[in-house]
Formats: sequence, structure tokens, C-alpha cells
Amino acid sequence: MNASIGQRAFAEAVGVYFLVLAGCGAILVDQQTNALGHVGVAAVFGLVILAMVMATGHVSGAHLNPAVTLAFLSLRRIDLKSALLYGVAQFVGATTATLTLSFLFPAGNGVAFGATFPSGSNQQTVLLEAVLTAMLMFVIVSVATDARAQGHLARGRVH
Repeated sequence: MNASIGQRAFAEAVGVYFLVLAGCGAILVDQQTNALGHVGVAAVFGLVILAMVMATGHVSGAHLNPAVTLAFLSLRRIDLKSALLYGVAQFVGATTATLTLSFLFPAGNGVAFGATFPSGSNQQTVLLEAVLTAMLMFVIVSVATDARAQGHLARGRVH
């Protein structure tokens, strides 16, 4: 990857913007229309991740999540300066998308602003989130760092 740090950070911001806009937007639309359901919302998230990996992977490695950036930092696949800029860019992308959604779906229209509500206790919810995040990190790091992984999208090294 020959992109500058600014280009890589911008790619992260754009990728996260569209991830949050489309994914959380799908939740908001479903809350108002009941048209998508859980499968539809999951499909939107999956497809937007695929699209953003395809669009930004060659520029920034398409981390699109601070946990991924931290994992790559811990594996020395990204330097500290880049990791910090990625974190700021991811925050800016998510915040900008949230502001866009708040304009498109004003409060008071009976929507919970894309919130998901766990059905279990706080402890169950934290444990489930930890397990699912660990699974996500395992898959991403395994695919992106294993030399046997096939295809240019599988390699997430950024220098």
C-alpha cells in the first residue's frame, strides 16, 4: 500500500461512516417499517462491510473497527501513529454518520435511534459481546496475517 497516512485515515473515516450510516440506518428503517427484520438488518451490515472492505482495503487495510486496529497494533502490523490516526478517523466517521442519521430520523418519531436491547442480564450481555468480539478478532487476524490466505483482500498489512 502506497497511500499516505492521511489517505489511509480518510479511507477509514469513509468506511466507518458508510458502515454506521447503512447498518444503523437499517435498524432505524426497520424500527419504523418492520420491513427488514433481523435477517435484513444483518444482511445490510454484512453487505456494507463487504463493500467497504472492497473499497478501502487496498488503501487502509479496512480495519473499520478500533478493536481491529488494536489487534493489528498488538501484532505490530500497524505502527502507533497510524493506529492513533485510525482511531480518530473511525471516531470521526462514526460521529458524522450518527449526525447524518439524527438529521434523517429526528427524535420523537418513535425510533430508538438504532439501539439494540439485550434480553439478558448486564453480565450476560457483556459476556456475549466479549465472546463475539473475540470471534471477530480471531477471524480477521487469522485471515489477514496468515500467509496461506488467498486473495488480495485477505492481507491487512499497513506500513
